[in-house]
Amino acid sequence: MDTQSIKNRFGIIGNSPALNHALNTAVQVANTDLSVLIVGESGVGKEVFSMIIHALSPRKHNPFIAVNCGAIPEGTIDSELFGHEKGSFTGAVDARKGYFETVNGGTIFLDEIGEMPLGTQARLLRVLEAGEFIRVGSSKVQKTDVRVIAATNRDLLDHTTAGKFRQDLYYRLSTVPIRVPSLRDRKEDIPLLFRKFAADFAERYKTLSVQLDATGMQLLVNYPWPGNVRELKNIAEQISVLSTDKTVTADVLQRFLPNRDTHSRSLALIGPTMAGTSSANGSDFNTERDILYKLFFDLKKDMNDLKQMIFDVAHHQGYTPVEPSSNTLLPVYKENEAAAGSAYNANTPILLENNDRHEEVEETLFLADREKELITKALKKHKSRRRDAATELGISERTLYRKIKEYDIKE
Repeated sequence: MDTQSIKNRFGIIGNSPALNHALNTAVQVANTDLSVLIVGESGVGKEVFSMIIHALSPRKHNPFIAVNCGAIPEGTIDSELFGHEKGSFTGAVDARKGYFETVNGGTIFLDEIGEMPLGTQARLLRVLEAGEFIRVGSSKVQKTDVRVIAATNRDLLDHTTAGKFRQDLYYRLSTVPIRVPSLRDRKEDIPLLFRKFAADFAERYKTLSVQLDATGMQLLVNYPWPGNVRELKNIAEQISVLSTDKTVTADVLQRFLPNRDTHSRSLALIGPTMAGTSSANGSDFNTERDILYKLFFDLKKDMNDLKQMIFDVAHHQGYTPVEPSSNTLLPVYKENEAAAGSAYNANTPILLENNDRHEEVEETLFLADREKELITKALKKHKSRRRDAATELGISERTLYRKIKEYDIKE
């Protein structure tokens, strides 16, 4: 099967040399049983490459499963991957097969392998070297024939130096490394991708396809795309749905780019000399800056999730959040008129102003207790299905995992 046929089959768009090289490597290694490590930033499409390798391998008629190591709590990941025996830990009411047992003969894709705990890494190494594993709570050695494809958006060599990732496992996994380029490293593909996404969304929403004028296309190509193809697709969908003018200029496009102000301010702080540097360290500088952007965006999203949860807690308790003024330090909550009592509840955190000095009056654990209670109820309602619980609470799964660990919630 030629490269273009594979692109058409798996929906890969682009002709950049870096993308073609990654795709050719995946095709060449597919017919073997070698372990593969796919490296690339979040949102570049690493999972698609794992599916290509499986689909072109002799295992293509056997199971394929993708596992996100970063989304499974440390206390349960061994059970998920290798299974457990009845009574091996609290809540283990029955014996359970793990992925390495159920996918025997097939392929397992371990995404975010850098998030895997060290103890689990040792178990995985044994699978790779001897094809053996032991269920949690058992002493019986079992055999499995599974091809492992791993992926990471981190520098695993740095992790090995820091003692966060086993060096022997790194070299065992990276028998064949495949580096998927970021979107900013294949700018020539950005117009093609946008046009494809715009056409797809026009068909889905029964509308005309949006077009970018020269200024809009220039802005689109020069934008750093920290979220890569995933972010570009989201922007294309937003424009397709919300833009009233089907010919989009740079001014219109800027309204849909979430970090345009941060990016502009950062460039201003960097200064024209550093921003235009073309030295040998230029690419490293740009990469580090983009990583910082992504960290800031993730932090902002987590703060928004937390803020929304606090407001929801207040609403459930009968309080109406009042937008804090410029001289307040904490959110102020007023009771709903339907709630009995005074202007402010005794348990409500407030700020008292006295001669331009603020005295904080609050019951420290009030919101934390309510937050923990809501999370516990949501987990119980959905029988510990964290994705469903996170959806009901209106927060991301990552925030929910962190809160469960922070409050030591037992499931």
